[in-house]
Amino acid sequence: MTDKQIIRDEALDEQYSIIHHKSGLDILIWKMEGYRTTEAMFVTKYGSFNNIFRKAGQKDFTAVPEGIAHFLEHKLFENEDCSAFALYAKTGADANAYTTFDHTAYLFSCSQNWDKSLEVLLKFVQEPYFTRENIDKELGIIGQEIRMGLDSPERRCFYALLRALYSEHPIKIDIVGTEETIAKITPELLYECYDNYYDLHNMFLAIAGNVDEDKVIELADKLLRDCEDRKVETYIPSEPRDVCQKRIELTCPVGLPIFNIGFKAEPLSGEERVKKSVAASVALELMSGTMSSLYKRLLDERLINSTFGYDIMAKDGIFFTAFTGESEDPDRVCELCIEEIERVKREGFDQRLFDIVRKSTYGQIIRELSSPERVCSGLMVSGMMDGVDSFCQIRALRELTAEQCRQAVDELIDPEYCAVSVVRPE
Repeated sequence: MTDKQIIRDEALDEQYSIIHHKSGLDILIWKMEGYRTTEAMFVTKYGSFNNIFRKAGQKDFTAVPEGIAHFLEHKLFENEDCSAFALYAKTGADANAYTTFDHTAYLFSCSQNWDKSLEVLLKFVQEPYFTRENIDKELGIIGQEIRMGLDSPERRCFYALLRALYSEHPIKIDIVGTEETIAKITPELLYECYDNYYDLHNMFLAIAGNVDEDKVIELADKLLRDCEDRKVETYIPSEPRDVCQKRIELTCPVGLPIFNIGFKAEPLSGEERVKKSVAASVALELMSGTMSSLYKRLLDERLINSTFGYDIMAKDGIFFTAFTGESEDPDRVCELCIEEIERVKREGFDQRLFDIVRKSTYGQIIRELSSPERVCSGLMVSGMMDGVDSFCQIRALRELTAEQCRQAVDELIDPEYCAVSVVRPE
């Protein structure tokens, strides 16, 4: 049976619906009256992590080539007669797709004919068509994408950091794979991955904009096909607490050395992961944002430029923070960043500066509520992938304290578990 629940945040006076459709698909609808743009995303919880798997009841795991999730995303746009892009051209929608470490999303944005575009989306994602001929055609296209990635110093530095931090977890594997691994992809393997992970029980649909909820359900009833819950299990090897390597250096044709300074933490899940991610993000802004004493010192010593920043990645089995940028002396940057981390652990954060940064960050998220695209991807999709409601991040930021930020630094940004990747000029 199809049933519906309303998720509401009283402080924001905002709400959205979750339709638990009889097919097994969860449909999230955030109605934004008066808006012209509609954003829709059809998501499967299948990404580059999911290379070793088995269905419920099977004894043995199946291993597939690296990069197959991304390859499948490309090929799903083609059917026997035409491409999905040709169908979207008739509705006027702007369509795209992407593959990440843990999910693949198919999306469109439009200002008219949202229902016709949604019909295209629901149809083509459920109609795989893989042949040896169209796989061979795609090998050259994705091979070129792989080579372009190898020409990106920033991308190479990022993946070098992942290899330095993690010895077992598949996050260290490039999402697009390599030319050697994708050459092993066959129609049979694509269908096997599709059948296991493109199961409506493992997927969800998120829509934000001025849409008619009843029409969405009508299209879902018409187009979604009932399927069994395959309960596929992904094998993720156990990851040790220590970093794999303290340092990785590469050379590329760059003007200045590029650096990533990462701090590996214990993985978290659910609401705890969201709360800790919010606290760590604000803490990193307090420590290294443009208002911080560390940022001023790095600039005064001419150690950084405008590329300096920070990052957080928190997914199943992983949690790390990083400082990134360009510098003539990445080791000195690392030294000063660690000094600031240790100082914060001892002294905590200035309350006045914390209030400014927290309110500023909160304001940025509230502004995103006026964008169907950001509501759809930044709140609904992110929340579903974390296993929480779409307001969880906003609530965590609203309730955040300076002491929680200090605790996040203490627990999640530990110099003992630091690794550095550097790309130096050839």
